[in-house]
Amino acid sequence: MEPDQLPTEEYTHPVAYDAEGQPLYAHPPVAQAQPTAYTQPQVVHMSRPVDPVKQEVSLEVKLKHDKSKQLYPTLNLSESEYIITAVQRHPIGLFIPLVIGVLLVSLALSLLFNYDIFVQMFQLTGAAANPLMATIPILLFVLLVSISVYIAYYVYVSNKLFLTNESVIQEIQLSLFSHREQTVSLANIEDASYEQHGIIQQLFNYGSIRLSTEGDETTYHFSYVANAEQHIATLNNAVEAFKNGRPVSGSDN
Repeated sequence: MEPDQLPTEEYTHPVAYDAEGQPLYAHPPVAQAQPTAYTQPQVVHMSRPVDPVKQEVSLEVKLKHDKSKQLYPTLNLSESEYIITAVQRHPIGLFIPLVIGVLLVSLALSLLFNYDIFVQMFQLTGAAANPLMATIPILLFVLLVSISVYIAYYVYVSNKLFLTNESVIQEIQLSLFSHREQTVSLANIEDASYEQHGIIQQLFNYGSIRLSTEGDETTYHFSYVANAEQHIATLNNAVEAFKNGRPVSGSDN
């Protein structure tokens, strides 16, 4: 009788014993399944065209893109991207540096024009009593304060937020020689909201815009936004239209 023809019950009884008295059993060889077309791993090869077909841009979109590039030449816009709205900062954020600058310049010029009274009050003598000797340092102080106020103004107004039909672009000016630009696609924006704190922000109608993105949970802030509520409404409408495949529209700037 062939080994594969042995009765099944014989496989449960020992056929011999080893040197230590342990039973040995006879088992039929296990047939290995042959790979079939259904068990073979399937590999799908996808090819990408070397020269992909360029999407056509409509005349209306091209005109809006050209206008946006003309108004904001430093922005990196794609061929079909254009500015929907440019968010500007409220001028109230310049109130404190301007007041301080005007106050310091006024005090310095007042001292210059009334230097004789200052000399008599403090009983100055020698070179310190000469108005011409005090003119140069006072004028240098006025110039330094004026430059500082201008730098504060430049840094403040250089912080901008742009809403396009594809993304949100934020230009961040941290100091006179520190500038960076960050771009967030409308598809990645999970939440857009605004905040107003205190009676001053309510009276002058300004606040802060907050954007949060999906995935990395990054949050972006833009403060001192004039009419923040209207800008957030426009932004939310653009995000909803972009995610639903509808044309993104808004007021041209």
